[in-house]
Amino acid sequence: MNLLILGGTVFLGRAFVEAAQKRGHTLTLFNRGKSNAELYPHIEKLYGERGGDLSVLAGRRWDAVIDTSGYIPRQVRASTERLKESVEQYTFISSISVYKDFSTPGYDESAPLASTDQETDEVTGDNYGAYKALSEQAVENAFPGRALHVRAGLIVGPHDYSGRFPYWVKRIAQGGEVLAPGRSERQLQFIDARDLAGWCLDMIEAHKSGAFNTTGPNYPLTMGQLLETCKTETGSDAQLTWVSEKFLTDAEVNPWLEMPLWLPEGIGEDGFLAANFEKALAAGLHFRPLSETVRDTWQWLNAPDETQLAGRALELKAGLAADKEAALLAKWHGQ
Repeated sequence: MNLLILGGTVFLGRAFVEAAQKRGHTLTLFNRGKSNAELYPHIEKLYGERGGDLSVLAGRRWDAVIDTSGYIPRQVRASTERLKESVEQYTFISSISVYKDFSTPGYDESAPLASTDQETDEVTGDNYGAYKALSEQAVENAFPGRALHVRAGLIVGPHDYSGRFPYWVKRIAQGGEVLAPGRSERQLQFIDARDLAGWCLDMIEAHKSGAFNTTGPNYPLTMGQLLETCKTETGSDAQLTWVSEKFLTDAEVNPWLEMPLWLPEGIGEDGFLAANFEKALAAGLHFRPLSETVRDTWQWLNAPDETQLAGRALELKAGLAADKEAALLAKWHGQ
C-alpha cells in the first residue's frame, strides 16, 4: 500500500515506519522536520506545519493516512479537509482519555465521551481527552465509514520519550531500595508501541473502520508483576518497599508523572487502567511478552547513541528524583 504518516519520527511513529517497511509498503512522512530528522533518509518526507500551510499535500494520492500527531481539533480538521478527496482511509491515533468517566472499570467503546465548548491551540491535562474526542469527530465527518479510531492506552516500549515506563525499568535496574506505590496487586494496562502499530497495519490492510480501545495485555497484569519482571530482565537486586497511597498523597507526590503508572484509588479514576478492549481482541490484537518489552526498553536505554536523549526524557518528564525518593523512604520507615 501507499501510506502517508503524519509524524513518523517519534516513538509510535517510528514503530509504524519500521513495521510498514518490513511489510513492503511505500511510505511518505509529513512533519515539521524538527524531531529526529536524520531518520529514514530513503523515505520521502514532506515538511510543513499542521496548523499552517498544507499545500505540500495537494495533488497526491495515498491508500491510507496514519495520523500519529493529531492533538488540536482545528489542526485535525485542516488535515482531514485537505486529504478527504485524496486518501481512501484515515487512521487516527486517539486515546483512552476520550472517555468522560473513569470511575468504573470495564467501560467499552460505547461509553460517553468527554466534551468541551472551549477550543484553543494549547493542549493541557484538562482538555487532552476532550480534544482527542473532537478530533475523532473531525476525522469521522471527513471520512464517514472510512475512519479507524484507535483509542490507545498507555503506550510503552523502546523510544518512549514520556519516560513513564522507562523510569521503572531504569530505576529497578539501578538496584537498592525502591519506593513502590500503593498495592502490589493493583491492575495495570498498557501496550507496546510495536504491537499497536502492527495491529493498526493489519486493520488498514483489511480496510477496517470504527472505534477500538487498544490497550492490554490480554491477561491480568499488576504493578508487582511489572516491577518483578523489571528485576528479572535487568538482573537487578532491587528491594521493593510498598508505600501506602495515603502516605504518598500526604507527601504531595504527583501521581502519574512523579510516580509513573500510579493513580490513587478512590479519586474517580479506578477505571483508567481497566478499559474493556474485547472488541480489539476479537479483531486480532495480540501482545508480545512483557519480558520482551522490558528487555528491549532496557537495551534502548543503554544504547550509546540514545543514552543522552533517554536520560533527558526521564529527568524532565517522569519519575521521582533520587533525593526525594530517599527522603520519602526514610520518612516511611521512621513512622
